[in-house]
Amino acid sequence: MKALLSACFVCCAIFAFGQSIEELEQKLREAETNKEKMLYSFELAQAYVRTNTDKALEYGKQAHNLATQQSNSGMSAQSAYLVAEAYERARDDRNVEVWLKSAYNFAKQAKDSDLIIKSVDKRSRLAKKQRNEQRAIQIYEEAFTYFSQKGTSISDLESNFDLQKAGIDRQKRDLEKERDKLEFEVRNLSAERDQLSSDKSHLEVRQEQLVRETQRKSSELSTKQVELETVAEEKKRIEEEKKMKERLISTLNKEALADSLVLAERELAIQISDAALAEEKTLRSYFFIGAGVLVLLAFLMFLLYSSSRRAKRKIEEKSRIIDLEREKSDELLLNILPAQIATELKQFSKVKARRYEEVTVMFVDFKNFTSISEQLSPEDLVEELDRCFKGFDFIIHQYRDVEKIKTIGDAYMCASGLSEQKSMPFNIIRAAFEMQQFLEEQKQERMRLGKPFFEARIGLHTGSVVAGVVGVNKFAYDIWGDTVNIASRMEGNCEPGRINISEMTYNLVKYQFECEYRGKIDAKNKGAIDMYYVVKETTGVTAMAS
Repeated sequence: MKALLSACFVCCAIFAFGQSIEELEQKLREAETNKEKMLYSFELAQAYVRTNTDKALEYGKQAHNLATQQSNSGMSAQSAYLVAEAYERARDDRNVEVWLKSAYNFAKQAKDSDLIIKSVDKRSRLAKKQRNEQRAIQIYEEAFTYFSQKGTSISDLESNFDLQKAGIDRQKRDLEKERDKLEFEVRNLSAERDQLSSDKSHLEVRQEQLVRETQRKSSELSTKQVELETVAEEKKRIEEEKKMKERLISTLNKEALADSLVLAERELAIQISDAALAEEKTLRSYFFIGAGVLVLLAFLMFLLYSSSRRAKRKIEEKSRIIDLEREKSDELLLNILPAQIATELKQFSKVKARRYEEVTVMFVDFKNFTSISEQLSPEDLVEELDRCFKGFDFIIHQYRDVEKIKTIGDAYMCASGLSEQKSMPFNIIRAAFEMQQFLEEQKQERMRLGKPFFEARIGLHTGSVVAGVVGVNKFAYDIWGDTVNIASRMEGNCEPGRINISEMTYNLVKYQFECEYRGKIDAKNKGAIDMYYVVKETTGVTAMAS
């Protein structure tokens, strides 16, 4: 039932978000909840899986991480399977196997039989491609064991398919009802459109009538206006003749007085003109001085504005460079230190040493590393060692409670339980099994090519340690204590290809893992210690750490 709900959830998400890539990326940027971000990331990964492998991997892993954070096993399984498909298109078989296994484990949690079968089929084909028939058979046997224990069969898949089909038919009927409703509304809108068209025609006819009536009235008004203008001109002509006669009569009596007034007016006009010219020159001088001052002020303001803009651009550029350098510094610090320790170091410029009472330390060391290094060139040796350590880093990264500490030559050291929360050493042992499986696959490939290969001894011990940061310039996060020494002795007394644990670790995992007692074995400077080989995990359903 849980698998059916997960499948329906994914189908609904795809139906709801079936949009263009640009729209999906815009909505992903605007998403406010992790659930929305998970769905949009999954949809984008599906859209990119056949066109852009890098983008598909980026969004697929993002969807997987968000689903894991939300404990959504169904979406975790689907996104892991999608990432495996992207790696398959990139021809990266090792990562295909890792992500298919992750999809298989999450599908078992979600009880998604269909995805379990798809994952098993792809993993088996991959094993056959690598000419590992035994591994292919083992993968099928694991699936058969799971189905037999859980009582799931192909009939369950058929019933799940029938339920999904019934749900899809129901959605189809709802969509048909919605379509009929929309068609009815379209018909009503068509009728309203026809009515509006008819009303528009009537309005156009009425508008033409009003235009004709307006033109007629305008013509009549123009005619009356011409008549009024003619009457006004005649009246004006008569008044002017009357005024002309009155002026002729008064001119005869006042001619002498007019001559003297004319002379006086001319003298006064000359004086006024001279004063106006002087004042105009003064005003013109003031105007040019003021204009010069304004131009100078404007030029100074422009210089100040330009200088301010240049300074502002320089400050913004320097701020951007500082932000980029800070991001690089933070990223580099997180590659060196755990996130909690890095935050404390940035806030207080130092890290307080801590004691943890129950930490599981694991050492991985290669057998006959010196003799193998003599058979390889320095470049090939470093390349092979880098390939192995990168594989270990990828495996460790899958488990949130396991922290890589350091590499010492050909030795790899990690630990779990370095937090305030109590942690069981289940995940670090699972990581040890994946490391041995990774090295076995590398061994088969190297043997096929006729090249030397690495085999590793793995040892684990649980106890108290002290953790802290040492150094100033090239500081490093490290752990100390007798637990570290005993874990090293466990590795030194282990056979290649196996996992050796102490009695302390065995007491914590004996109900989760099948172990083989080796008896008391002498360890350097530690005396006889009870040791156990871890054979396999005994539980029916295992899950990777969130």
